Amino acid sequence: MNFLSLFKRNLIYKLKKKIDVDKDDISSISLDQLFHHYGSDKAEIFSLNKKKGHGYSKFYLKHLQKFKKNQLNILEIGSYSGASAAAFSKYLPNSRIFCLDINISKFKYSSKKIKVYGVDINNKFKVIKILKTIFLNNKFKNFDIIIDDGSHKLSEILNSINFFIKYLKNGGIFVIEDYMLPNYSKNNKDVDDIFVDQLLIKLKNNEFFKSNFFSEEDQKFLQSSIKKIDNYKGNLDISDICFIEKN
Repeated sequence: MNFLSLFKRNLIYKLKKKIDVDKDDISSISLDQLFHHYGSDKAEIFSLNKKKGHGYSKFYLKHLQKFKKNQLNILEIGSYSGASAAAFSKYLPNSRIFCLDINISKFKYSSKKIKVYGVDINNKFKVIKILKTIFLNNKFKNFDIIIDDGSHKLSEILNSINFFIKYLKNGGIFVIEDYMLPNYSKNNKDVDDIFVDQLLIKLKNNEFFKSNFFSEEDQKFLQSSIKKIDNYKGNLDISDICFIEKN
């Protein structure tokens, strides 16, 4: 992504009129209804086409319900229109959501609890600069929850795990959506490396593996940092989600 394209998308985001979700009095409805209302494919029924969504809401509910009243700092990688960020801002009313996306011109929601940053996550220099700004301005050090719902390309998922889990607090949860798309689609398998499902098995069993993305030191860090990994199958053939709990 070149600078001019990114600049143009960020400018469109700043100028476009957005829907203020803080004015929506719907915080009492379920998480799945919130996903559906705002148009997130995490819902059981995807509101844009009335077809089945991924059905991830029940898995999020299982892992997040206990944090409902907590003040959480959530990082979402890949936010698109901001539908899931809007839903989380209503379901977790005391939390803040920080969104990273390469094309924020599609983002159509606004909230005092949602902050949006246009960035290519492959540009680690820019990402680190943004993270430092977030931590400094909001007075916290690590995120409670990190959700990777980005491009779903194998290289980016592997990079995301290795890079962002360092910014997850102890006891925090790292979520990876649609992590098996590289298994199903040649377009998403953009590198010849370990698949994410195989990686998760290796981590569960504390086994080392060959990868161009994870050094032995990286693998030792992951093995010592991860407390639990839960995998789930959603509604569709391509619907796979995992929740990684950090020690």
